[in-house]
Amino acid sequence: MEMRATRRGLLLSACALPFLGRGAAAQAWAPNRPVRIVIGFPPGGGIDILARLMAPKMSEKLGQPVVVENRPGANGLLSTETVTRGEADGHAILFGTTGVLAVNQALYPDKVDLLRDLAPLSHVASLDFVLVVNPAVPAQTLPEFIALAKAKPGELNFGSSGNGGLPHLSGELLNAQAAIRTVHVPYRGSAPAYADLIGGRVQFMFDAFAIGQPHIEAGRVRALATTGPKRMAALPDVPTLKETLPEFEVQNWYGMSVRAGTPEAAIARLQQEVAASLRDREVAERSATLGLDLVGSTAAQFAAFQRAEIAKWGGVIRAAGIKAE
Repeated sequence: MEMRATRRGLLLSACALPFLGRGAAAQAWAPNRPVRIVIGFPPGGGIDILARLMAPKMSEKLGQPVVVENRPGANGLLSTETVTRGEADGHAILFGTTGVLAVNQALYPDKVDLLRDLAPLSHVASLDFVLVVNPAVPAQTLPEFIALAKAKPGELNFGSSGNGGLPHLSGELLNAQAAIRTVHVPYRGSAPAYADLIGGRVQFMFDAFAIGQPHIEAGRVRALATTGPKRMAALPDVPTLKETLPEFEVQNWYGMSVRAGTPEAAIARLQQEVAASLRDREVAERSATLGLDLVGSTAAQFAAFQRAEIAKWGGVIRAAGIKAE
């Protein structure tokens, strides 16, 4: 699978590290025991699959086992604490989603300070969402859907996989940017939310394409729009929300961080091996089936990206009055 030009550029910039001064220090650092990739979700999800694809590739280069450790619970806070309370020596990597590495900053300001306690390592991958509706909704396009919502303020409900998650925040962002008022109905996961969407108890929702694909293909739901910067290859006839709402763009992303205070040499070496693992053909091909757009940015690029995402979603959370459960 070929990377997009922009993604390829990021990866090439990562490859250039050895020639930019930091590479020599990166090569001088090596782990002296197993490296843990800590994930705040159970085994089997997209981020867990990607981590287990990357781990053996990184292990080959680092000369130590790289193991995946699942620490689900508390919206990813357990995985964050596992890393931030450990040693700042590069042997524990937090592998998180937008929720873990951006949204939690606003939801749990008394429990986590992502910018203080963690050092960015790499933006690893991004994943578009799909806006799907129950087939009974009398709107065939996004503009028609927005017009319907304006005509029936407060009457359309949207489901999500949980309060404060990115699917929930995507719905709130749509409310704000389209100047509509729809009602959020949280569920404990995507499966029950989809069940109620199919049953007509909620009218629409946002979620990952991989989750909704069977329902879209079976006609149980209808895809109205996707949330990324360009149309999805898997849904070329489905427009992006940006085509109607130019400021609307949502991608669930995966990123890696280490504890703040980790030596720069360790950060540079780990980032280098993360980027190298993403260029592996097996990793790239399997990621494509998951709908993932691989990135592999530098630590500095990820730091700037993460700050922007924290600001963006913090604004949405405060405007919508969302509180952690």
